[in-house]
Amino acid sequence: KTSLKQFPLISDQISRPALEVVLGELEHTLDASVDGAIAEFGCYIGTSSLFIRRVLDAYGSTVSENHPFHVYDSFEGLPEKSNRDVSAAGVDFTKGQLAVSKKHFLEQFRRAHLIAPVVHKGWFDELNDDDIPSTLAFAFLDGDFYDSILTSLRLCWPRIAKGGCVVIDDYKRETLPGVERAIDDYFGGTPAHLRYAHNIAIIRKK
Repeated sequence: KTSLKQFPLISDQISRPALEVVLGELEHTLDASVDGAIAEFGCYIGTSSLFIRRVLDAYGSTVSENHPFHVYDSFEGLPEKSNRDVSAAGVDFTKGQLAVSKKHFLEQFRRAHLIAPVVHKGWFDELNDDDIPSTLAFAFLDGDFYDSILTSLRLCWPRIAKGGCVVIDDYKRETLPGVERAIDDYFGGTPAHLRYAHNIAIIRKK
């Protein structure tokens, strides 16, 4: 397992235990030699993006080149909530919160001396088929709200290769109920093979 404990978290939007779950599933996918690109829907300032790149780099140039890394974000902060996101505990999550520029995101990679991913700027519902690699090995979804998670699942799950994986942040989090509702609605109920740890849902394609 790749040791990345020496690197700091540059925001408080993901805990280290949750990040370790995400990276562990990425490593499992790479160890299984699943073909396809790596995608992250909702990257914010780049906290998890930096670590995903570090894992890819740790596996060497061949693995890294065979798994191009794409990130998707509006860089305009959170969208409007839907009624599926309403929670008395989630009043802090408001439209425009967590906005960061694409330039600031890319600056984090320059500071860390890492290769930047392919960046797609725009709302998820504005993306088209050409924006998403035809085959994905791994996708990390961190859209916070119902519509964002549902849209990113529709975009990426059909492209996930056999043995590949989708991991989704904020699962069963009281403040963000839309995440679990979007998963259940997309799959027609909780997927039988879903498991979760530290509010990260893990769904691997059989």
